[in-house]
Amino acid sequence: MTELNLNRIEELVREILIEIGEDPDREGLVETPKRVAKALKEMTASTCKTEFTEGKMFPTETSQASQMVSVNNIPFYSMCEHHMLPFFGTVNVGYLPQEGKIIGLSKIPRLVDYVSKKLNVQENITRNVADILMEITNARGVAVVVDARHMCVEMRGVAKTNSVTRTTYFLGAFNDDVQLRNEFLQSLPKVIH
Repeated sequence: MTELNLNRIEELVREILIEIGEDPDREGLVETPKRVAKALKEMTASTCKTEFTEGKMFPTETSQASQMVSVNNIPFYSMCEHHMLPFFGTVNVGYLPQEGKIIGLSKIPRLVDYVSKKLNVQENITRNVADILMEITNARGVAVVVDARHMCVEMRGVAKTNSVTRTTYFLGAFNDDVQLRNEFLQSLPKVIH
């Protein structure tokens, strides 16, 4: 993966400002190209990474009948790959540890950041969080639910403010056991607009 050429991005943002009828030399816009380039670098930081490397596992005392671990209301921000507009919301993750190993709880929000910091669609964030978590943990099951608001829905086109899109993805026991899946879904916090 290549590093972003911030100077080139600044030039392109300046051109965009001109094309939409703005004066990039007016006081309020003079530093906008530089700010946009830095913001894009931050918001797409995972584009330059090839894999998630922070999935540290820890041993724990556990039994085959171990309980579900869930981390809820993990905030995320991403950019829609169709319009390059923001979408944001929360990710809820559950997994069933096995083999006496658990992932550090802070690693799950870091995984969400890794997956969301690139041009994306919500469905891919949901699936990628689940797939990577399953790969790292070798869990008996993984469940991911993402609730998000999309500025491409709210600011343009259909212009429906406060609409929330929910996507789900289940692997292993969460996919096979309806009761377990429902237990996870019922434990989720209510969606906040």
